[in-house]
Amino acid sequence: MLKLGIFGATGRIGKLLLEEISMDKETSLGSVFIRKELDIHNLEGVFVTNDLEAFIQNCDLVIDFSLPQATHALLQTLWHIPKPIVCGTTGLEQKTLDLIHKLSELMPILYATNMSRGIAMLNKIVTLLSQSLSDADIEICEIHHRHKKDAPSGTALTLGESCAKARGLELSKIKVCNREGNIGERKKDEIAIMSLRGGDVAGRHTVGLYMDGEYLELTHNATSRLTFAKGALNAAKWLIKQPAGLYNIENIF
Repeated sequence: MLKLGIFGATGRIGKLLLEEISMDKETSLGSVFIRKELDIHNLEGVFVTNDLEAFIQNCDLVIDFSLPQATHALLQTLWHIPKPIVCGTTGLEQKTLDLIHKLSELMPILYATNMSRGIAMLNKIVTLLSQSLSDADIEICEIHHRHKKDAPSGTALTLGESCAKARGLELSKIKVCNREGNIGERKKDEIAIMSLRGGDVAGRHTVGLYMDGEYLELTHNATSRLTFAKGALNAAKWLIKQPAGLYNIENIF
């Protein structure tokens, strides 16, 4: 049975993962890393710690839904104790993304800004559409709950990167995240990514391709964070069978 270590267990998705693992017949909870008290009481027999090395040593694979700084510290520790990792933390700095790439030479790593099947399919679809409808203006809008700290969402940035790459462009050079005042006409290649925050929205992402006389809008709605927990658990079962390398959620489907 696959023994999982949950990093970020006090977060919204972390708590859901604990519940999912307790009902899953193919996995068990090996270790849990916490900095504060965990409001979960059914952890009998589970190694609970605030020591990163001990946490890693007591599991077969790590699932990480935490914060950017915490993820960086975890990855640095994995240099010394290599273990497969499924990482869903968003808002990572470039130095952390570079570390993920380096570590993937030693172990299998699945990094995804969104663990849902729907977003995996949407990424594939918008890549095809961006190539085929090369004259279309691309705009992306994302909506999340009021507590989300990073903007734009990691998922929206991933969608934007897929669209840009399909056209041979670099998102960092053409991305627009706000419009205000007399800014002139829209530039041909720019991709706008706009963010809305409010309520308890689990996640909504719309990619629009706008042409003269017609347009397409493709929307993915996450109605529950449980879809991300389930997706991460499925990713862990898949990743444990893979060789060292860097993977994303699209590789599974």
